[in-house]
Amino acid sequence: MHLVYSLFLLLHFLASSFWLMDSILFSTLVFGPACGFILGSVCTKVYVDAVFIDTSKLDITPDDPRWIGAWWAGFLLCGALLFLSALFMFGFPQALDEQDMDGGGESEQAMLPSSLTMEYQGSKPNGAIHGFDINSGLSVCEHLRVIPRVTRHLLSNPVFSCITLAACMEIAVVAGFAAFLGKYLEQQFNLTTSSANQLLGMTAIPCACLGIFLGGLLVKKLNLSALGAVRMAMMVNLVSTACYVSFLFLGCDTGPVAGVTVAYGNETLLSWQRPESACINNCNCYTASVSPVCGSNGITYLSACFAGCTKPNLTGCTCISSTSEDAVALPGKCPSPGCQQAFLTFLCVICVCSMIGAMAQTPSVIILIRTVSPELKSYALGVLFLLLRLIGLHPSTSDLRHGH
Repeated sequence: MHLVYSLFLLLHFLASSFWLMDSILFSTLVFGPACGFILGSVCTKVYVDAVFIDTSKLDITPDDPRWIGAWWAGFLLCGALLFLSALFMFGFPQALDEQDMDGGGESEQAMLPSSLTMEYQGSKPNGAIHGFDINSGLSVCEHLRVIPRVTRHLLSNPVFSCITLAACMEIAVVAGFAAFLGKYLEQQFNLTTSSANQLLGMTAIPCACLGIFLGGLLVKKLNLSALGAVRMAMMVNLVSTACYVSFLFLGCDTGPVAGVTVAYGNETLLSWQRPESACINNCNCYTASVSPVCGSNGITYLSACFAGCTKPNLTGCTCISSTSEDAVALPGKCPSPGCQQAFLTFLCVICVCSMIGAMAQTPSVIILIRTVSPELKSYALGVLFLLLRLIGLHPSTSDLRHGH
């Protein structure tokens, strides 16, 4: 729907003001996920079965790794808001008057080299492109026969094909990044689910909104041509990619983990040593289910069982200390020294990356719309969304989940 909104602006606003209007539109659209992250952080603080049980009797808190938030609450609230907002769509007329607002801009061959212009022009099937009208009285079968020729014509446009492939690759990165970034922050920087979602909603996404607005503003102020907009999009994407490489060097050390990186007793674990200790010989601990706890000695244990805890409140942990006062643990991993500073650096870098990468949004959308003839704009958007889902969205998230 986002590109359909852009097409509506293109047809009903002056070309000189379209760039800025489109950037404002996309900025507000991206602001929605920011609200979604904040809403998610609020929902995860409510227990998943809060409407069926008395949560005051629970012995776990939102900071406990075993806590499951009310993930369903956001779907119900957003669904109700979508239904209410959709009612305003009935206020539009059945058809809008098409005005000559110079929305077409440059022709579909404006960015093609002279060597490809004749070849692309010759790929147009007679009677299938120019003069083609959705309201021309063609039957359904005649429309279906036209689709393969029109699709072949669109894909023969190198500008349309390249930008579509670039959009597919971008959506693949963004989809995978957004799906697992919260979990990455939890594991790498020892954050809770609600804190990770709240920080993302308050930092990275607003910076992306600012980047979209700045991208449209630069195009308008610099009065860039279609080719200039392509160059701008390519430049900011290269800079953004270089920024994302820095993520490989940002993170926190795992810290000492009993039986994994250190032996019981905080000694270096040698390859020939058994990771178990005498304090858990009779516990039958399972490694299939990991729920880390932090001992009072600063060592992380894979679970309360591996810490030798004999009581449900994580006390009496014989592997942590021989004295009952110190034999206690807390849910979650032990914090690593210097992790807070590393997280602040990570947050600054992701804000810069989001802002720079989003600056290419408005130029890319405008070029995509203007690279096809006016009568094919709506069909081109349909082809784009089909390819985004077939190539970009579903394969990327499936592969990342499989790898995870």
